[in-house]
Amino acid sequence: MSTPIVLESLDLAALLCSRVCHDLISPVGAIVNGLEVLEENPDEETKTFALDLIKKSARNASARLQFCRLAFGAAGSAGVQIDVGDAEKMARGFMEDEKTKIVWNLPRVLLAKNRVKLLLNMMIIAGQGIPRGGSLTVDPLGEGDNLSFRITAAGTNSRVPPHATELLAGTPEGAVDAHAIQPFYTGMLARASGLTVSVAAENDTIVMMAI
Repeated sequence: MSTPIVLESLDLAALLCSRVCHDLISPVGAIVNGLEVLEENPDEETKTFALDLIKKSARNASARLQFCRLAFGAAGSAGVQIDVGDAEKMARGFMEDEKTKIVWNLPRVLLAKNRVKLLLNMMIIAGQGIPRGGSLTVDPLGEGDNLSFRITAAGTNSRVPPHATELLAGTPEGAVDAHAIQPFYTGMLARASGLTVSVAAENDTIVMMAI
């Protein structure tokens, strides 16, 4: 088995920052566009459209920021535990919409922050496996402090995201860039938690497990 590569701390920080900025560009850009429309078009119908766009985009940006803070940020001091219920709230705000639904079967408990961060990052990868939407079912594996997760993604044209397996293992064939950092970081979180995370196609679904 290949040894996982190690990124320099500055490179890891820069790549994660790039990933967060990528997630925020779309809703923030929509807010800017809405403000420009308000300035250029004074009629009431256009104002109503622009304000609706700004409100929706602001809510989306807020949800993404809250999710990223928990999934990628420090989320408190070393050794802190995080409420799994908070993770559910962040995941629903960030990922659930008219196309994608979340079935959350985890108990509401306190878990080590790296396990909660692992869960949220696993959900991102599983969500990428159903590009046309569908369902994400989150089930518990184990219990107590050793609680871990199984995520099943079901949807039309479900597929394992490209290079996910080797990135999760920390053994990518090429360099880790801003597009690859999220699954690579997920593998780092798993190893820091004493777990191994896997992703595989099973029938018409994608299944991720951390064991």
